[in-house]
Order: sequence, then structure tokens, then C-alpha cells
Amino acid sequence: MIQLGLALLVLILVIFLALRWLNSTTNHGEFVEVPDFGKMSVPDMRKAVEEAHLRFEVLDSANFNPDYPRFSIIEQDPAAGNKVKENRKVYLTVNPSGYKEVTIPKIIQVTQRNATSMLRAVGLDVQRITYVDELGKDMVYQIKHKGKYVKPGDKLPKTSKIELVCGNGTIPNQARIQSESE
Repeated sequence: MIQLGLALLVLILVIFLALRWLNSTTNHGEFVEVPDFGKMSVPDMRKAVEEAHLRFEVLDSANFNPDYPRFSIIEQDPAAGNKVKENRKVYLTVNPSGYKEVTIPKIIQVTQRNATSMLRAVGLDVQRITYVDELGKDMVYQIKHKGKYVKPGDKLPKTSKIELVCGNGTIPNQARIQSESE
């Protein structure tokens, strides 16, 4: 009976000491608030992370977001205002320097309608369509970007504005003159 009492006393003492040790090592009840890193530059973010006694990991950059400055924080996990333990790792996504480049698809000798959907599929926008004297009505003959001719396979930043040069369905003057003289 005495041994059972001593064993119970030792067990209670071990549990008490273990709980005290856990409280001191895990900083139970002590939290830091996660700062808002949104739109912060990377150097400013590093300073804020140090001041908050946190760690960080930058995830692969996301798609460019024009609403945020270049190389600024666009997402964070955990979110700003959350209470976390000291030395917690915060995962951050950085806005890249610009839109990634996409390849112009093969749209020469394709109808304007199909070319427009192919360009949209890769992230390019058709800003304007101009027509020239060519037999194929609404057939794409040339591609322009900022007034310069580009060709399929060239790379442009995503969301670039494209001009399609299409045929208007009439025979070009030289071909018309040649066919009339025959």
C-alpha cells in the first residue's frame, strides 16, 4: 500500500514537472501578431519579419499582378493579424518584375475569328484589326505589335496588344491589272 502511494506521488510529480517544462519551452499562451506584408518591398519585408521574431520562406513567384508594385509581396500565409508563435515561418509570394512572355501562335493564313481566340488562349489581346487588299476575306496575313511586324514564334509579354492585318476580300491592284491584260 505504501509502495502504491509512493508510485502515485512520483507519477504526480513527474506530470507536474513535465507540464512546467512544456509551459516554459513552448511559450504557452505567448503569441506575436503577423504583420501585413502586402505591397511591401522585399527589403522592408525582411526587416518586418525580423522585428516580429518570425521566419519567412518565399514561394515561387506568381503571375504578375499590375495592382501591386514589382517585387512586392502579393500574398502571405498566415494572413495579417493572425496570432502565431514566435519563430513561426510565414510563406510569402512575390510579384514578379512583369508579365511572363508567351509565344505568338501560328495564325498566318487563319481566319480572324480563329486567330483572335488562339491569341486570347495564350494571353494576348487583339486591340485592332486592319484590312488590306487581299483575296482571303478576314484571313490573317500579318501581325503587328506596337506598330512593328512580328511573326509566329516570337515572344511577347502576356496581355500585349496585337494588331491583325487581314484581307478584305478584294484582289490586289497588281493581280487585277495582270488578270485584265490576259
